[in-house]
Amino acid sequence: MIQGIDYAAVAPPLILAAAALAVLVADAFGVARRVLGLVTGSAFGAALVAVIALAAGERRATFCVPGGLRGSGPASCSYVADDFTLLFQGVVLTAAVVVVLLSLREITDSRIPAGEYHFLLLSAVTGAVTLVAARDLVLLVVALETLSLPVFALVALRRYDGVASEAAVKLFLVSVVSSAVMLFGISLVYGATGAMHLDRIAPALAKLPSDLDPVAGVGIMLVLAGFGFKVAAVPFHFWAPDVYQGAPLPVAAFLSVISKAAGFAGLVIVLALGFPAYGHVWGPLVGIMAALTMTLGNLLALRQGTAIRLLAWSSVAQSGYMLAPLASGAHRLPEAVAATTAYVALYAVMNLGAFAVVVGFRRRAGAVGGADALDDFRGLGRRSPAVAAALAFFLICLAGLPPGVMGLFAKVVVFRSTVAGGATWLAVIMALNTVIGLFYYLRWAVLLFAEPTGRPYATAVPGLPVRFAVGAAAAGAVVLSVAPQLVLQAVTSVT
Repeated sequence: MIQGIDYAAVAPPLILAAAALAVLVADAFGVARRVLGLVTGSAFGAALVAVIALAAGERRATFCVPGGLRGSGPASCSYVADDFTLLFQGVVLTAAVVVVLLSLREITDSRIPAGEYHFLLLSAVTGAVTLVAARDLVLLVVALETLSLPVFALVALRRYDGVASEAAVKLFLVSVVSSAVMLFGISLVYGATGAMHLDRIAPALAKLPSDLDPVAGVGIMLVLAGFGFKVAAVPFHFWAPDVYQGAPLPVAAFLSVISKAAGFAGLVIVLALGFPAYGHVWGPLVGIMAALTMTLGNLLALRQGTAIRLLAWSSVAQSGYMLAPLASGAHRLPEAVAATTAYVALYAVMNLGAFAVVVGFRRRAGAVGGADALDDFRGLGRRSPAVAAALAFFLICLAGLPPGVMGLFAKVVVFRSTVAGGATWLAVIMALNTVIGLFYYLRWAVLLFAEPTGRPYATAVPGLPVRFAVGAAAAGAVVLSVAPQLVLQAVTSVT
């Protein structure tokens, strides 16, 4: 059977893949790094325009196979450009534009080969936008690996830096193990159901014979464990702090926002579309993972003395909040999916803004290679009020306090969904962890306006791309803080 291809549906990943090849060839002919950066940013912008065009038209699907006897039933499609897909593709591509802006100066300062960097970044984002559209387990794994494999090299591109090489090796080993675990789980699910498309797996699991129930249960748990590695959920989180610290800052931002958003999109797709009949199996596991993730992440963030490691452990804790609504299993699943999706979208703005300011601060700090200790930020409000105000605003958003009420709104949405799903015990743990998070976010924000230490700092000013990225993230955070309910309304209509 020859499948037809709807090229309009797959336009966003096609644009990115073509741009990746173009960047690789252009670099071989010695094209300037600024031109390569312009091509990469333009490709992300063009793919975002394609997503907007798809959102304005009818929803599409491709790579479909007929269902039922002799093709009489509804078709099952591997790639679906529905509202959920377009929402996550929009989030990923918008964040990717910001990462490109943050990368332009980092490539020069860290002596990173520009062609390889932009090629790998485009390849990874191609995997991310494909992952959120995948509706069968084969395409999902291929997209997940397309997202993961380039990141190993992105982390290690500072070839002279032993810390970066060590971080890349850790990420590689963890990702290989998680992929193997997930593939084994998928093989068990396929063996039990005889299907790969999620819309065929769900009814097959609902009427599965009792003797195959343990096989399917173990397979689902292994798939969940594989996604646990990707989103840095406890106990699969241990790679995150070292990798964030060793990677170039724009790559750390990529891992914290784009990779995490795509990972959660894949997890939600699999659980909601493929495994709802086994909600009684994966629901309690997700609840335990959420409780451990937010608790351990917040407690270890309290002990951090450097900005990147604090953001890394904070990112782990935030994963726990995102997982919490899914602990209800199949009970009120659409509401849980909407809550998790809304939190991921709001978190992307908050965390990407914080990383953007830290990138800009490193350009201003006098230490060679940039400053990272929290004490280096002391008195920043007097030396650079705009940078300090932006960072304080993003930290307040992450803490969930006015005027950054988007963070509070995100936690309230997740809390409400968790309680409605019957996981009251998890909502109590989340409330306690929110209080813990307030301490280290506010401690960092207070340092920004504390008395300076008298240490001399360089007067280097962040470049225009970084300032534009910070301004764009701040503008988005302000808008979402004024009307955060718009996100929930949009997400609810999508899910």
